Amino acid sequence: MVIGIRARPGRPAATAQGDAELIRRSLAEPEAFTGLYDRHAPAIHRYVARRLGPDAADDLMAETFLIAFRKRRRYDLARADARPWLYGIATRLVARHRKAETARYLLLERLGGETAAEPVDSEARVAAQALRGPLARALAGLPEVYREPLLLVAWADLTYEEVAAALEIPVGTVRSRLSRGRARLRAALGGADPTKEDVDG
Repeated sequence: MVIGIRARPGRPAATAQGDAELIRRSLAEPEAFTGLYDRHAPAIHRYVARRLGPDAADDLMAETFLIAFRKRRRYDLARADARPWLYGIATRLVARHRKAETARYLLLERLGGETAAEPVDSEARVAAQALRGPLARALAGLPEVYREPLLLVAWADLTYEEVAAALEIPVGTVRSRLSRGRARLRAALGGADPTKEDVDG
């Protein structure tokens, strides 16, 4: 697997339209918020697990939705799709664990070889296959300012506009950081481009 920056299939319209309505309803009926959790928790969990590992994913996913629930009155109901908001919360939580994330990439670099020194769980094995040695090392060395938008596009499947909303930065800044992040990854990988479908990390 590569860090794919690829065209996204359209999202189901009912899902996107339903997020703001669920949040609006939850202001009077707090239990309505569980619909938002049911809809997006698995994806948030996968995103955090890829960045910090399965042990941290349960706690950070739960914390993401706890924060979202507490801040739901501030949510802009004009935004039909809550994914950028939720990924923004999750990304800020991940940022508190920078050292753990870098250590995870370095571990995945070692596990990404043909054999592992010790047995690893299936989720770690899948992540190791997705982040082969050089790519994991390159991600470990990538400054957070470039890593965040790159992984939100690649792993959370957000558009540039959604990344801008998640990180609360202008779309132009997202484009610039993605361009620089890709360039740094290419340099670290000896010219290979991990954002292309046909390049194996």
